[in-house]
Amino acid sequence: MPTFYSLFLILIFTVLPLSLSNQQPLEALLNRLDSQRLSASVQESAARGVLKRLLPTHLTSFEFRIVSKDVCGSRSCFLIKNSKKSSQKGPEIIIKGATAVEIVSGLHWYLKYWCGAHVSWDKTGGVQTASVPKPGSMPLVREEGVMIQRPIPWNYYQNVVTSSYSYVWWDWERWEKEIDWMALQGINLPLAFTGQETIWQKVFLGFNITTEELNDFFGGPAFLAWARMGNLHGWGGPLSQNWLNQQLDLQKRILSRMLELGMTPVLPSFSGNVPAALKNIFPAASITRLGDWNTVNGDPRWCCTYLLDPSDPLFIEIGEAFIRQQIKEYGDVTDIYNCDTFNENSPPTDDTTYISSLGAAVYKAMSKGDKDAVWLMQGWLFYSDSDFWKPPQMKALLHSVPFGNMIVLDLFADVKPIWKTSAQFYGTPYVWCMLHNFGGNLEMYGLLDSISSGPVDARVSENSTMVGVGMCMEGIEHNSVVYELMSEMAFRAEKVQVLEWLKSYSRRRYGKAVHQAEAAWEILYHTVYNCTDGIADHNTDFIVKFPDWDPSVNSKSNLPKENQMPMLLTLPGKRRFLSQETGADLPQAHLWYSTQDVIMALQLFLDAGSSLAGSPTYRYDLVDLTRQAFSKLANQVYTDAVMAFRRKDVKALDLHSQKFVQLVKDIDVLLASDDNFLLGTWLESAKNLAANPSELRQYEWNARTQVTMWYDNTDAVQSKLHDYANKFWSGLLEDYYLPRASTYFGHMTKSLKENENFKLEEWRKEWILYSNNWQTGMETYPVKAKGDALAISKQLFEKYFG
Repeated sequence: MPTFYSLFLILIFTVLPLSLSNQQPLEALLNRLDSQRLSASVQESAARGVLKRLLPTHLTSFEFRIVSKDVCGSRSCFLIKNSKKSSQKGPEIIIKGATAVEIVSGLHWYLKYWCGAHVSWDKTGGVQTASVPKPGSMPLVREEGVMIQRPIPWNYYQNVVTSSYSYVWWDWERWEKEIDWMALQGINLPLAFTGQETIWQKVFLGFNITTEELNDFFGGPAFLAWARMGNLHGWGGPLSQNWLNQQLDLQKRILSRMLELGMTPVLPSFSGNVPAALKNIFPAASITRLGDWNTVNGDPRWCCTYLLDPSDPLFIEIGEAFIRQQIKEYGDVTDIYNCDTFNENSPPTDDTTYISSLGAAVYKAMSKGDKDAVWLMQGWLFYSDSDFWKPPQMKALLHSVPFGNMIVLDLFADVKPIWKTSAQFYGTPYVWCMLHNFGGNLEMYGLLDSISSGPVDARVSENSTMVGVGMCMEGIEHNSVVYELMSEMAFRAEKVQVLEWLKSYSRRRYGKAVHQAEAAWEILYHTVYNCTDGIADHNTDFIVKFPDWDPSVNSKSNLPKENQMPMLLTLPGKRRFLSQETGADLPQAHLWYSTQDVIMALQLFLDAGSSLAGSPTYRYDLVDLTRQAFSKLANQVYTDAVMAFRRKDVKALDLHSQKFVQLVKDIDVLLASDDNFLLGTWLESAKNLAANPSELRQYEWNARTQVTMWYDNTDAVQSKLHDYANKFWSGLLEDYYLPRASTYFGHMTKSLKENENFKLEEWRKEWILYSNNWQTGMETYPVKAKGDALAISKQLFEKYFG
């Protein structure tokens, strides 16, 4: 019997039920969605399609069957059984499920726990199936078979901004891979936001708004998420008709595949965000101009959007038109719609009667278009704007919709669970979500203990209203260990013993057991992947988010707010990189673990190279871990440079600044050795969608700007969102982050040598001019790796830590 089988636990469905009166609407919703699914033959064919793309050599090894939920105890489940074949060529394993998603999830579970296989995003190492036996030799499960039930109905996926940080340049080929990945992870409730601008175009044309007026309403391709939310307008635009048509066609293919696999897509709905022209067409309508959202100086070209009050009759008219237009384009594909009308936009008053009427109006707009509509809302506002959303205001909004017609995403439950402090969202069904990532940053980070136990604690708590688990990261394709464990929580009724699970994970990910790799993962579990300081991790390492401040003594007033917060922390563990003379007024990058321990993990990982050098998953993890260690070292080197500047020690400043610059160069060389850390891939994927030279320049500018300055700036003031979407990518370090650091250190040296004050504004002007020119540049960058990642990592380890 395979080693992996010993790690497998049969999961029994145990859940404290909602009250009987509350169960009925939810059961009715689930039954209605089940009745709308495509035929068994279509779903079985779709499941075979996933197998063909994942493991084409084993098409005859498996048989897939859709079965009734009655077979699963009236729940969603998958069943794995040995086939009683009569010939050597027949299927060896039969996998049954209530939907194709359940079947594919069962396939993934079998491949993991009986065959030692591993499925990761291509950009985090890809698929490892070398350990899967040849057809005819597939491992048997226990005689009576295995049944895995979902403890809760739904496994939700995506954040409303993932579409911009990760999906924006995807074509169908990439989307097909992602939907396969979703199905393998058991995701059955994915957000489907692609192409909605084309729907809005058709709707608003019906309200006499012209195409030209919509050019000012939509954002550019890389900024669509924030235009949709009413944070900005026009930035990075306009959208060409080619883009609009292309995205609508893509959305239809996405929805078609999701439906074939038995998923329930979540479509957008109307949040009140309207073009400026609507105010002229309907002067009596209650339309408010919102305040500034993160522009430098309130530039009206892209700030201060318009919000139609949900209490206005026009709101319901537009909302209904949008839902109906989607149904016209896609068919009746769902009853669940996302709307976040109050996300970072507080209502004008905290009067509970008014808030209740607003919520009721938002839902009415949906239900007029789809009588069975269910409102799915991100619960981020209850965390981000907690001063406004006190218990009375929360209750007013949550109870403004009939029970069963609203579902809340507890978006940040991995760090700040709202269900605990809101009496289970005051009885409203919710999904326990892991947010994890901001801006698509590349940072090794996670809370494995939280996600291995948090969903279970929430589900079995008294009066629980939890109906699902979810992943709501802002960007994907990183930290595969976090997403694999979180996905499993959709099928686990009991808490996971993480250390044992990590041993299994390491063997699956690299295709075999290697002691040094397992030991390294144990260290990473206790350090990098168990952040408990409560700070939302956003990569603030100084290479990718260089402090914009005057480094002189007593210059705290010049320190940006985002760099001040971490200084209040007492950082845990050994502090090898933290100088004893660090001043309290210096910026601190987020650090929640002992850097000494992580260096030990890196040494172990390098030692494992003799056994794993040929593994793409190993090489990805090696580069990522090496990058992590050296980026933290660079933070200390930066601090050393500032302290030398304050001591007026020109020689020491020169030494430390040169070391920082060399670290950036060395890390760039390291990243260049793996295909998955290249700037060129991002830029070329943007350009590949262009139909003409004008679109090509626009798309490349969008791609370059999002990962650097992000938003507007003046000639002397950086964007407030600069480096929000920072990336550790080869090419970006060498050509963008390196010049920034070099010019800054140059101004520091000049200040000391000429005995003058540090000229912060001069540096800002020089840097911003460079940045603006880089954003409009069209230099090409490699899309293929060069160099030996293991050899480079060993060389750098010896150079800096030897």
